[in-house]
Amino acid sequence: MSLIQLHLQGLRNLAPVEMRPSPRINVVYGVNGSGKTSLLEGIHILGMGRSFRTRQLKNAIQIEAPYMTLYGRLAGSPEVTLGVRRLRAERELELRLRGEKGVRLAELVEAMPLQLINPDAFRLLEGSPAGRREFLDWGVFHVKHHFLEAWKRTRRAVKHRNALLRRGRIVPGEIAVWEQELATWGEQMDTLRQNWFSEFLPVFEETLARLLPLPGLTLRYARGWDKQKPLVEVLQSSRETDQQMGFTQQGPQRADLRIRLNKQPAVEVLSRGQQKLVVSALKLAQGRLLESTARRHCVYLIDDLPAELDEQHRQRFCKLLEEMQCQAFITSVDPAALNGMWQPETPLGMFHVKHSGQGLSQLITDG
Repeated sequence: MSLIQLHLQGLRNLAPVEMRPSPRINVVYGVNGSGKTSLLEGIHILGMGRSFRTRQLKNAIQIEAPYMTLYGRLAGSPEVTLGVRRLRAERELELRLRGEKGVRLAELVEAMPLQLINPDAFRLLEGSPAGRREFLDWGVFHVKHHFLEAWKRTRRAVKHRNALLRRGRIVPGEIAVWEQELATWGEQMDTLRQNWFSEFLPVFEETLARLLPLPGLTLRYARGWDKQKPLVEVLQSSRETDQQMGFTQQGPQRADLRIRLNKQPAVEVLSRGQQKLVVSALKLAQGRLLESTARRHCVYLIDDLPAELDEQHRQRFCKLLEEMQCQAFITSVDPAALNGMWQPETPLGMFHVKHSGQGLSQLITDG
């Protein structure tokens, strides 16, 4: 699906935005601080219910504005409408999907699959396993339909077991109930993750080869506990040490993706430009797998694509993105850095974000 209409109001330093994007490539340009990233943030909040710039969503509301309203219309038969509203005085988001209120966040996320490539995406290589688990679970969620239930039940079981571990004296019969629950759903989660990973790996390897051939780079899924033992056995044998630590040390909540180059952590040996291309290959491969398995396209949000990439690698990136037939919103300080990257027949929208002189920035269609 692609956005065919976008309305943003009360978002950061942007004047009200009314945008009819291209179904394929959209280049958003302007000077630093003009609001280019804020536009991507608005689309991200619309599709994910959260910002990639702040944990407190009220911080994304325009200064002195009482609320923020985001609305989008997706192409399709029938068309799908999305809406997010956040009042400054309230913590809860008001979500709408197809005009209906009271929808679950998971429904919103499923309606418009998003992938973000920005400076924070480097955390896939250099950050904690939590970010890589989020990346992994995004892919499984959109392809394996029973994953969300297993994820919720596993998370609940971990929470209850941790509470019992911190309580002090362990009652074996009581904790065994939650260990069995965790083992049942955690192993289902692991099976779904493994199945997804076996489909994802060849797509990633082919995508990376298109962007940056790195013969020694490997990607491996680690499930989070001893692969030779069933999870319930691991949990039972680790009660004492888990009680000392105050949390469950092994299980699907500890899963990770290990990215290495010639047996060393990739982040320690790759240049910044190479890291960006590896991360981009991971993100683009997500979209390619989603398209091949579910016949759905991601919407890509790419902040400052030219940064850290020379012209040759920008061309490789843009060519692959173009072939994917997906919709992309790409920001750049200098639009000339992307000149000549697209085929003449590719639908291309150019949008200029510039200060209006009234403290807010306006989005102008560059005809």
